[in-house]
Amino acid sequence: MCNRPLVLKIFEGFSIERWNDLVRPFELVEMDKTAEKTVLAYIIGKMEEKRGIFIDWNRIIYGSFFDLLRKIALCDIKSPVQRMIREQYPEEYIKLNEWVIDQYRSVLPEDGILDMFSSYVLDKPNQSDCTWRVLRAAHKFSTLREVEMLRMVNEPSRLVSIDAFINADIQEFLDLRAMQLLMTKQQPYAFIMEIERLRFQTRWNQTPRVPRTSVLGHSYFVAAMTLLMSRELNLSSCRLYNNFFSALFHDLPEAVTRDIISPVKQATDHLPHIVKEIEDIIVEQELIPLMDESFRDEILYFTNNEFENRIRSGSGESTIVSAEELNSRYDRFEFHPVDGKLVRAADHIAAFIEADSSINYGITSKHLVEGRKNILSLYPAGKLVNSLDVSSFFCE
Repeated sequence: MCNRPLVLKIFEGFSIERWNDLVRPFELVEMDKTAEKTVLAYIIGKMEEKRGIFIDWNRIIYGSFFDLLRKIALCDIKSPVQRMIREQYPEEYIKLNEWVIDQYRSVLPEDGILDMFSSYVLDKPNQSDCTWRVLRAAHKFSTLREVEMLRMVNEPSRLVSIDAFINADIQEFLDLRAMQLLMTKQQPYAFIMEIERLRFQTRWNQTPRVPRTSVLGHSYFVAAMTLLMSRELNLSSCRLYNNFFSALFHDLPEAVTRDIISPVKQATDHLPHIVKEIEDIIVEQELIPLMDESFRDEILYFTNNEFENRIRSGSGESTIVSAEELNSRYDRFEFHPVDGKLVRAADHIAAFIEADSSINYGITSKHLVEGRKNILSLYPAGKLVNSLDVSSFFCE
C-alpha cells in the first residue's frame, strides 16, 4: 500500500525546484508541474474522445505518476541535458534509466507496479499513439505556462533558447483540438488559468512549514496515494479511473473560494453546510462556464460529495452508497463508482505527511502538532476504510 518510504519519496516532489537558474515570481516545484500536466492531459484527452479518438486513461494515470517518480530520481539533471544524453549517448541514456528504476526497487510494492514502471521508462514509445501524444502535449503546454509566468520577471535574452525549444516541441501536437484552443487562449485556457490559482494557494497558511505545499500539488499527491490504495484493493479499472480523478479534482472549488482551513469551517455547527452551498454557487457562476461539454458533467460529479462512496445515477445525480454495494452491485462503468472514503483517507495521509515532515525538520507550531494529532486519532489500530487497513500506515 502506501508504505512510509514510498510516500516520503513521492513527497520529495514538493522539494524539487524548477527553473532555479532563473528569476522566479513564486516557488515552482515538480509536484505542482505534475498536477497541472495531469489536469491538462485530462482536458486534452477528453476533447480527443469527443472527436472519436480512443484514449487509454490507465496509461495517462500511470504515465503522470511514473514521470514524477523519474523526475524525483533525476532532479539535478535539466531537461535539455537529458535530451542531449538521449540523442547523443543512447547507451548511457539506457543505463541512466536503469539506474532510475533501481532507486525504486526497495520502495515500490511487489504487485507488478515496478515492472510497469520499468517498461514505461525503458520501452521506446510509439510516437503516433494518441494516448502518448496527449500526455506529451500536456507536458509541453504545462512547461510553456511556466515560461509565460517566468517571462514577467526575466530579461528576454534569458528565455530565447528556452522559447525556441518549447515552440519547436509544441508544433507536433497542434493537430490536437484542445492544443489549438489552448495556444489561441480560448475556453480551456481560461479554465486552466483558474486551476492555476490552486498553484498559488499555500496549504496550512496560518503557520510556517517546510516544505510549503500548494493546494494544486496537494491534490496530485492525494491522487497518487489514492492510486496506490486502489491498487492495493485490486479495484476495477473504472474505479481506479474515477478514484484518481476524483482525488485530483477534489479541491477544485478552492480555485474560486480559496482554502478555508478546517478549524474555521468547523467554527459553528452549520458553517460546513453553508460553506459548501456557497462553493457550489460560486463554482456554478465562475467555473462551469469555462468547462467544455466533453468533461463538464464528470468534473462536477467528481467534486460533489467528494469524500463519500458514491455512484452516478442516470439523471447525473450523485448517490451515496456503501463500500459493500460498490464491490457488488455497482462495480461497473455505467454506474461511475467512486471510493470517496479512500480519497478522504488519502487526503488525511497527505495532510499528515505535510505536518509531520515539517515537525521533523524542526519547523513546528501548535497548528501542525494539533493537526497531526487529530489525524492520528481518526485511524486507531485496525481502522479499515473500504476494507483497506489504512491504520497500518499511521502505525508505521
